[in-house]
Amino acid sequence: MLNRTILIGRLTRDGELRYTPAGVAVFTFTLAVDRPFTNNGQREADFIPIVTWRQLAETCANYLRKGRLTAIEGRIQVRNYDNSEGRRVYVTEVIADNVRFLESNRGEGGQDLGRQDQTGRENQDPFQEDGKPIDISDDLPF
Repeated sequence: MLNRTILIGRLTRDGELRYTPAGVAVFTFTLAVDRPFTNNGQREADFIPIVTWRQLAETCANYLRKGRLTAIEGRIQVRNYDNSEGRRVYVTEVIADNVRFLESNRGEGGQDLGRQDQTGRENQDPFQEDGKPIDISDDLPF
């Protein structure tokens, strides 16, 4: 069985950072993702709730703002609860374990942020230097 999703969209508003009673960080935000078709010439979008946890949540809270183009990778989760009226409420959301900031954020400290995984470490893009010559100064065995 497989439950993986990849989404690219823009934040609809600034996200919300909270902490569980055990002190675990949780950052929630909504991602607007364009549909691949138009309806009478108008582009439609889906507004998808995203949840990140722990160090990734704190990193996202520091750098994600309304309108920022972002890619997320995660899994779809459906949970339910009974509201104050006694009715069952179902919530579908994406639990993100990888977040990529697709636009540079040079305005905050001059750093260009890349991909962050769930431990908060930056993953290096192996194709970042694509097309540039590679310096091979060692003798090759062939």
